[in-house]
Amino acid sequence: MSSNNTRYTQKQIDKYLRQKYIGELEKLAKNLFRMFRDETIEAGQFSHKFQELKKKFDKKEEIHLDSEYLCELKSYIERIHKETCASATFDTKRFLEIREEEMSHLNRLQKMKNRTSYKKEKHKSKHQNEDWG
Repeated sequence: MSSNNTRYTQKQIDKYLRQKYIGELEKLAKNLFRMFRDETIEAGQFSHKFQELKKKFDKKEEIHLDSEYLCELKSYIERIHKETCASATFDTKRFLEIREEEMSHLNRLQKMKNRTSYKKEKHKSKHQNEDWG
């Protein structure tokens, strides 16, 4: 009787961990955007929720990021954390000042992600000279 133990290669494990890390990073960014967009949220609520999300993210084993989008996203999150949760001067007034600007930054990051997803040159060349007639 053969054992039904599934063995994963290190490559499969690394890919899984990478996907989890990236998923958590993007989840953090989406939550940030939602909080900036929600006009009922105040600085205290923002800090508390962001701190919880950041702690969860920091528990993940750090993964090397290759894409420009992911590197920018990670550095953005680190910067926002320093300017909000880790800052003694962060208050509702400051939160209201940065809200619009930070939503614009997150939109710019999203556009960067979308721009790269449509750039597959190997697929463009296949359809370039097709005869539709």
